[in-house]
Amino acid sequence: MDTKVLRRQNIRYRIRHKISGTNEKPRLSVFRSNSEIYAQLIDDVSGKTLVSASSQDKDLKAQKVTKLEKSKLVGAAIARKATGLGLNTVVFDRSGYLYHGRVKALADGAREGGLQF
Repeated sequence: MDTKVLRRQNIRYRIRHKISGTNEKPRLSVFRSNSEIYAQLIDDVSGKTLVSASSQDKDLKAQKVTKLEKSKLVGAAIARKATGLGLNTVVFDRSGYLYHGRVKALADGAREGGLQF
């Protein structure tokens, strides 16, 4: 395997060992591909995804903006869906990615949308 992939995987395992989501305070998990970004709120106790949002959603896909701006919109969308369920605090899981660029933009969008973490 590529050393870059292994490094991210080890960081991811180390992060997941320390944090866990509950029904009252779910885990905000981020996945970033080369072109898209995905976020979901997960209850690790029951093993269920409560809410998800991605740059593939119809309302976000129609907008012609940069990947960084799209990440911020995904963060705002997940925050809007979470507050609709009555959730306002989450645990942020960056999944081994650096807290920089699109991951940071998603987190900023979620904070502006009303989520606390």
